[in-house]
Amino acid sequence: MRLHSSSPRGSGRHRVPTAVTVAALLLATTATTTFTTTPAVAAPGHPDGHCAHQAHSRVPGAEHQQAACLAELTTAGTVASGHTDPADWAGLTSKDLSVPSGVPGIQIDGYFPDSSTTNTNHGWSHDAQFVIRLPDRWNGGLVVAGTPGNREQYAGDRAIADSVLSLGYAYAATDKGNTGPAFYRDGRRPGDAIAEWNDRLTQLTRAARATVTRRYHRPPDHTLVTGISNGGYLVRWQLENHPELYDGGVDWEGTLWRPDGPTLLDFLPRALRHYPVYAAGGEGARAAQQALHAAGFPAGSEFLWPYHHQVYWDLTQRLYREELDPGFDGATQAGTPYCTTGSPACDADYSYPARPDEVRRAVARIALTGRIGKPLITLHGTLDVLLPISQDSDVYARMVRDSGRGALHRYYRVEGGTHTDALADVFPDRLRPLAPCFRTAFTALERWVGTGARPPASRTVGLPADADAAALAHECSLDGGTEPAGKARPGPGS
Repeated sequence: MRLHSSSPRGSGRHRVPTAVTVAALLLATTATTTFTTTPAVAAPGHPDGHCAHQAHSRVPGAEHQQAACLAELTTAGTVASGHTDPADWAGLTSKDLSVPSGVPGIQIDGYFPDSSTTNTNHGWSHDAQFVIRLPDRWNGGLVVAGTPGNREQYAGDRAIADSVLSLGYAYAATDKGNTGPAFYRDGRRPGDAIAEWNDRLTQLTRAARATVTRRYHRPPDHTLVTGISNGGYLVRWQLENHPELYDGGVDWEGTLWRPDGPTLLDFLPRALRHYPVYAAGGEGARAAQQALHAAGFPAGSEFLWPYHHQVYWDLTQRLYREELDPGFDGATQAGTPYCTTGSPACDADYSYPARPDEVRRAVARIALTGRIGKPLITLHGTLDVLLPISQDSDVYARMVRDSGRGALHRYYRVEGGTHTDALADVFPDRLRPLAPCFRTAFTALERWVGTGARPPASRTVGLPADADAAALAHECSLDGGTEPAGKARPGPGS
């Protein structure tokens, strides 16, 4: 449920019990809170440094929280200690992505007040869950993140948290307030569930900054926001709407929402309509292939189409169409899987431009404008066939320029990158993982906000002619040189 009450949603099947308004409690230390402390685990460090002030590291506004003193905050230790969930980040990274270690500190798990119950981590069955990690050796910075897809709060642990924790940052992530394939049931109006994502990241950022201040006795020098896919959308939205909370962000293939398109509700129905004809071969296959190219799916990406048709295209279209346009299929929830074009209320035949104005109003509630207020680096793979680059980040980069904010933006189109890095393990001769490019981009953002050193100009980052899969798993240069990604080093405030 969103943080603020709203008018009833058009379809009764979406209604959930109305939550008590909690906006006034977000930072109120007087809110009723359950707080537990896990016994310390032996770890290196000075007696006054390791997990110092654990009892005082409370998250303002949380309804429940529990703190643990850990010998290792990265996945090198949290998998074994039970302080992450590998299922949350399955498939997001390549098998060879390095796992840093040597980061002891405090982990706080908890949740803010919420009425929805899709997140079952810790056996809580409670949404608005978060994780905050506070390393003993702090560099003065804070990184906050929302999750990709409809995953839970640990989804960024391998791709993002491991690397930033190894640099000394405190780290905080939210489940965005609803999770799983039925996320669209949260809220009362079309668009409520997605709008809550934005509110929850804002809420966590404010609470995490206060928690960091309590732990280290000073506020963070820099607060950076980052995320993948839907998490990248949140980066864009936060820097447009709450730039006062952040010093900058890295947007990794963020989802684009615009009332007039393009959005995934434009190109995914076309994929569902034309791909079966292409896959069947025969007389219509060539025309179907050309139609898919025209929809934004790039030539040369055909080898990725079968997997995305099986796993992503149909499910993504139905769930997000249900969230924003539940009236399309009447009483049916999230359409009919793999329906045949021409059948009643089939998502393969969905036409966003032909839908009533109320649908565009729902999209407008979550829409992006390009009016960022702090430095932003965007990464997007040229072989992304879930959110095709020509229909997403290419468009967003133009929006930023058209809004007069181009000086605050760097945009890197990464040749051979696709939406999920695990596919680079399946096609090592055709794809490269984006995580090393993220680590390089994060370093560039640090320098940009820390010293004013501007990153390389926006460009397409080509595949090095002599690069092999082993090198691409660890290296990515944004300026054409050879640069190892994400090596541990002092950060802001060190």
